[in-house]
Amino acid sequence: MSHKTLPDLIPDAKLKLPRQAERTLPSGLTVIAIRRAAVPLVELRLRVPFNKTPLPRATLLSQALFTGTSTMSSIDIAAELQAVGGGLSAGLDPDRLLVTGNSLASGLDRMLEILAAVLTDPAYPNEEVATERERLIDHLQVAQTQPAHLARTALLKRMYGKHPYAVQTPEPDQVRAVRPAQLRGLHADRVRPDGAVLVLVGDINVEKAIDAAEKALGSWTGPGRDETPPPVPPLEPGALLLVDRPGAVQSSLRMALPALTRTDPQYAALQLANLVFGGYFSSRWVENMREDKGYTYGPHTSIEHFLAGSALLVSAEVATEVTGPSLLETLYELGRIASLPPGEDELEQARRYALGTLRLGMSTQAGLAGLASLYGSFGLRLDYLREHSAALATATRDEVAEVAARFLAPSQAVTVVLGDADKVAAPLAALTTIERGTA
Repeated sequence: MSHKTLPDLIPDAKLKLPRQAERTLPSGLTVIAIRRAAVPLVELRLRVPFNKTPLPRATLLSQALFTGTSTMSSIDIAAELQAVGGGLSAGLDPDRLLVTGNSLASGLDRMLEILAAVLTDPAYPNEEVATERERLIDHLQVAQTQPAHLARTALLKRMYGKHPYAVQTPEPDQVRAVRPAQLRGLHADRVRPDGAVLVLVGDINVEKAIDAAEKALGSWTGPGRDETPPPVPPLEPGALLLVDRPGAVQSSLRMALPALTRTDPQYAALQLANLVFGGYFSSRWVENMREDKGYTYGPHTSIEHFLAGSALLVSAEVATEVTGPSLLETLYELGRIASLPPGEDELEQARRYALGTLRLGMSTQAGLAGLASLYGSFGLRLDYLREHSAALATATRDEVAEVAARFLAPSQAVTVVLGDADKVAAPLAALTTIERGTA
């Protein structure tokens, strides 16, 4: 194999950050405004602490948030937003209610006024909620036929046990039982500004944008609740969980390994170890599984962060007949990264990829808003990007090898395979202890 010569990496510690301002309002809402004047638009992200809420209600609330106020229907809201070249939508993760939107920069005041109306005067009209409920139930029923969804559901239960993170998708029947009055009650009780973070990014004067947010959202008040999730339990490797899907032509292979939080001094080294192992197209695991063996098209790994803890996830869809060999190659590559330091060239290639994607992620208004909002909900600011960039640029082979040995050893992995048990049980049992489960 010919070695590619890589140009010297210029340490990327001097990351230029855009102009920004921050203010915490009397209500406890933190507003962060960032100037990025590429196009005359503004991106909005609002994250509200929301993790101790019943999942079926929380999920439906996120889908029905923009169904109307006492003076505006959902059609009025959409038309008003369209008039300023924008839109607003909501979603949910295990820790936060997330509102995402954008508009022309000249429409920021109006977008904030509409957001304020939805937050302070929600109606959750019966007919509109019924429509959103049916749409959500359809979506959940489709998801329950998808192998990727079933495999993640099984992995989360295996990882988190009795922790709230163990179940991140409600059952259709649970959603069917939710009434509009329950959404109104949940909204009044939980959609509070205290501890929430609003991020505005775009062609804006940052101080004036914060003034506009304070003016529009000043009436959104109410004390926050304690939304601190309990710590996640440590991963317990144990037997491989085999979830039977009779007749499946593919198996879904999933693993969870321990990981560090973003603020840990060794996090950059772990991110690089993950990239060398399987975190991008040129990684060892992808080259082995896709290029060399042809077992799968898109294997990937990623580090997932929640407020209560982080985990490294390994994911591949493989043909039923190569399920055993695929697990073998995955265990082999984990063992190799955990026991041998990476080569200089492959580490530099991973480092350049990490630094490049970090810069790419902040190159657009939407990307910058997403990052600032995500970091903000973990108590971090954009300065973190500068520190993280410097850490990625300077992490040594020894540091990467050390964290790989601690976190990527195959003995650390929680493993789930969803597939045709009659066909894959014997090959898997030849490699490890298995136990049967249901999706």
